Amino acid sequence: MAMDKEAAASPNLHGRNHIRKPTYVFTHVFPDGRTLAVMLTAVLFVLLLSTYHPETFYHYPMQTQISAQEVKIGHEDKLCNLFNGTWVRDFRGPIYTNITCPTMPDSKNCGKYGKQMDYVNWKWVPHGCDMVRFEPQLFLNIVRGKTLAFAADSIGRNQMESLLCLLSQVETPNKVYSDTKDKFVTWHFRSHNFTLMALWTKFLVEASEREINGTVIEMHDIHLDKLDTRLAANLRKINILVISSSRWFFRKNYLYEGGKLIGCIYCSEDAITNFDVVTAIQRALRTALNNLTNYQEHELQLTLVRTATPAHFENGFWNTGGYCNRTEPVGKGEAMTRTVEWAIRNAQAEEVNRAQKESIHNRRMDIEILDITEAMSMRPDAHPGIHWNNKWMRGYSDCSHWCLPGPIDVWNELLLSVLKKYGTGLHNQH
Repeated sequence: MAMDKEAAASPNLHGRNHIRKPTYVFTHVFPDGRTLAVMLTAVLFVLLLSTYHPETFYHYPMQTQISAQEVKIGHEDKLCNLFNGTWVRDFRGPIYTNITCPTMPDSKNCGKYGKQMDYVNWKWVPHGCDMVRFEPQLFLNIVRGKTLAFAADSIGRNQMESLLCLLSQVETPNKVYSDTKDKFVTWHFRSHNFTLMALWTKFLVEASEREINGTVIEMHDIHLDKLDTRLAANLRKINILVISSSRWFFRKNYLYEGGKLIGCIYCSEDAITNFDVVTAIQRALRTALNNLTNYQEHELQLTLVRTATPAHFENGFWNTGGYCNRTEPVGKGEAMTRTVEWAIRNAQAEEVNRAQKESIHNRRMDIEILDITEAMSMRPDAHPGIHWNNKWMRGYSDCSHWCLPGPIDVWNELLLSVLKKYGTGLHNQH
């Protein structure tokens, strides 16, 4: 049955299939009399498909280079690339479990719902140095007296949940604030005077959901030139900020600048410019970093951009029977090449590099990157899949979020490695 124009434009909200082998349209040579007609038909098909699904036809650039991170290991300074490495076996087990972490959300407690726990027995080893295990006490010592916030969607919330579990091995935090939807949450570690916040934002920039006849639909009006107002309202309280965004761009959205409609994503409407997802994400991130750098009244000392993380659906998407039942990491060559997440990662790296160069003239705030894209592209084994408990999504696999404990804990090991670069310098500022 043919798809109508609207149906063809519907995007996958939880990532594309990054592991399934490609199929080829032409498997034999057509008879001479039909060759030209078939070729013309194929070209027309490609042009139409590229209109509805432009991410399929991106030209993926070479990896945008990020300078190696200098990290202190023992009493020596080593220069190594934290974000380029290998997963190796490590049977020491995780730092925490679902028993020792009282804040672990049920939806990430994969072992409780029958998932085999071998995925925790792998360790990320960056090229050029050994990755030390996360040290909760050291982390709290560095951020003592500070406020760290994650401004992101549910994937960023996933990282905050991991950090809560890691730090709760030293001190049990108190939840001191939550809004009615549990989107904006604040935890406090009293003994270390450390505050941890989750600030919900789909796009980092200002957006509103569209309504039809009073009913909210999953389309947004996104103002690419305006920082999310609730994020902006909380900046005065924050010293360290981790930002990320990508998933919510993968749907029909309308884009604005200067209050005027400039285009849309997945809309294919006459007289409206069709934007690709990567461009929209890059523009939004540029707005966020420009606002954070130029805002005069905040106490921000360090902002980190966490790069795109892949979903690992195979043989379908989240709502078409897709699943993620791998039991081991995959090799780098099999993991993720020429995918939209990689293009997003490159765009994010470009914006961080640009912002770092501009911040040389403004030392009020440092900017770093948490480049987890390559590491996580190799871990299709560590999503909840069917091993989760969500009454609204019963029967679907979650191949987007990450199990706790699991490789998402590495994101916070990398965060700690970056924080160690600054050490007591974070206390000496302001």
